[in-house]
Amino acid sequence: MTLSEMLALVRTDLKDANEPYRWSDDELERHIQHAVKDFSEAIPYEQKATLATTSGSREIFLSDLTGLVMVEAVEYPVDEFPRNFQPYSFWANTVTLLGIDVPDGSNAYIYYGKLHTLDGSSSTIPAKHEDLMAAGAAGYAAVEWAAYAINRVNLGGLTTPEEFVNWGNQRLDYFKNELKRLGRRNKVRVRRVYTI
Repeated sequence: MTLSEMLALVRTDLKDANEPYRWSDDELERHIQHAVKDFSEAIPYEQKATLATTSGSREIFLSDLTGLVMVEAVEYPVDEFPRNFQPYSFWANTVTLLGIDVPDGSNAYIYYGKLHTLDGSSSTIPAKHEDLMAAGAAGYAAVEWAAYAINRVNLGGLTTPEEFVNWGNQRLDYFKNELKRLGRRNKVRVRRVYTI
């Protein structure tokens, strides 16, 4: 799915598919990107990076990993069986290895999650979650419009802003509850106990 396809899906959910549009493309794109960030925090785009270590230093700098959301695991030394995952701490884009292995300058594998992308040509969001993304973006748009409509003349009457905010909050509740249910923080993970 591309950004223009997501835009059409959000407009359909908002019943705003015919011109003149209630929301501009720029406004809806901002709400879509807001939903993408929320989705990325719950279900980040899984990546693996190979980074060189510094001989004698336990620190690995992750500043080259753009859109970093979280670090799942650090493998060092690499390509052993079973894999040698290290205990680590993560602070200010730096991973500090806490195990007995002190890096010698060879590579380490960083398993991490990053922000999803949704742009004019591609998307990293799984197809099964596209409707969820549209629900979140539509919810943000409806709540934003309700705030804008307060103290304005509305053809729908005085209750229009309240109806928009209620509908928007229902969509956002659904979106956030699904993110919580599907999210990485709500999953049981097999972990290994590290000794230091």
